[in-house]
Amino acid sequence: MLIRLRWDPEPADWADGIRATVPFARWSRWFAVALAVGSIVLFLIGQTGPAVFGLASALVIALLPTLDVWLAFRRNPIAGRTVTADVDGHTIRMMTADGTAYSDIQLADLSGWAETERNFVLRTGSRGFHPLPGRAFDSTEDLDRFRDLLVRTVGPAGGS
Repeated sequence: MLIRLRWDPEPADWADGIRATVPFARWSRWFAVALAVGSIVLFLIGQTGPAVFGLASALVIALLPTLDVWLAFRRNPIAGRTVTADVDGHTIRMMTADGTAYSDIQLADLSGWAETERNFVLRTGSRGFHPLPGRAFDSTEDLDRFRDLLVRTVGPAGGS
């Protein structure tokens, strides 16, 4: 079985992977919403100063993970380069199309995986991961074969 993949990485792929692997990133938006609601209550009872501070803090908390990913993506010299990958029954061999970066991922060494709306997030350790976007697959059949391969070699989704 060989599946060939090709994609242009996007900051949203990284953000999706971070949300799937880092609890703070997953819950930060909800914390920001709760803080904003509390700040609105403060504003309604006449506590303008703390309300403004709370709303500003909520905005920072909501935007910080996205800004962090965007900056990291822009600073990484190979982040936006087209990636190709070959998936066999045991290994994912990824390489930038221009050959500047190369990675072999042994499926048996993965600590877990998750499937999100846009990616397969392959966990390589406590915080390490590789996002493989669904748009990289040529067909639904390839996508299904890859999902089945992950279940057989790594275990069910969500394991870590």
